[in-house]
Amino acid sequence: MSAILEGTPDKRLVLVTGRAYPELADKVAQVLGTEILETTAYDFANGEMYVRYTEPVRGADVFVLQCHSGDINKWIMEQLIMIDALKRASAKSITVVAPFLGYSRQDKKHRGREPITARLIFDLFRAAGADRIMTVDLHATQEQGFFDGPVDHLTATPVLLDYVRGALPLDNTTVVSPDAGRIKVSEQWAAKLGNLPLAFIHKQRDITRPNHAEAHGIIGDVDGRDCVVVDDMIDTAGTICEAVRTLNNAGAKSVTLVATHGLLSGPAVERLSKCGAREIVLMDTVPVPEEKRLPNMTVLSVAPLLAAGIRSVFEEGSVAILLDGLPEDMRPRNIYA
Repeated sequence: MSAILEGTPDKRLVLVTGRAYPELADKVAQVLGTEILETTAYDFANGEMYVRYTEPVRGADVFVLQCHSGDINKWIMEQLIMIDALKRASAKSITVVAPFLGYSRQDKKHRGREPITARLIFDLFRAAGADRIMTVDLHATQEQGFFDGPVDHLTATPVLLDYVRGALPLDNTTVVSPDAGRIKVSEQWAAKLGNLPLAFIHKQRDITRPNHAEAHGIIGDVDGRDCVVVDDMIDTAGTICEAVRTLNNAGAKSVTLVATHGLLSGPAVERLSKCGAREIVLMDTVPVPEEKRLPNMTVLSVAPLLAAGIRSVFEEGSVAILLDGLPEDMRPRNIYA
């Protein structure tokens, strides 16, 4: 196979990856039927990074895949350097592929003298030379307006929905929003699963303390029901585990946690292991190493979704159709990561 995927005449697709999560890039390349362009990348003794592509990229449509996890600031900087190198090497177009976009939670000001760091990240990518951004399940969809160019906002919802349909008896299921901010997404889930009942947990977040919120009650009937809690990410898992305990105390038959981004920082794994959830379903938009995987944790692959998005952009097709599910030729792929 070639590192360059031939498309329509005079079009070339090139996939490159940073060092944060090359395993995901390998899976995406496999689904696309191509190979990753070889890159020379290393750190100097003082922490500075160097990047060079080993083959020409002149005139190519290049997709730069990097996961913003772990040493997040380092990997964002590496992706910026990769973009700059591509711009100076005369790439025709440069698309940032960030399955989880770093700093997306900082999308507005809660108090005076705070930054809006999500906007800064988009500005940095634009200044480096990116023409478009592709990401999965932003913390707030309106963040797409932060970038002065196309943003392909993919969602893992169809993949997660397909899994939940086969994992739970839907005639006894209630979709639960973990807070007021996720009600709209939970409503979409409830509708797509057959107009299921909807509930939400009333909680109050302390804006002076990161990763901290307290549940104050449940609006909706969850007694004796199989509850599906839908969120965009699980970071330290404090608030989501509090939601599980609140539901169990209210008489829920079972609680299934579903989230796109399994950051699993700090005490998250220990908290999840003790929270009483029936199952925890995540995507592999960031690495979920074996030591963080619990017996009741299911990790689904985001590679077919990213590959479908990349192919649609390259072929100048519709990305919006992915809101309804993966293309037929992508669905038989192994869904597990």
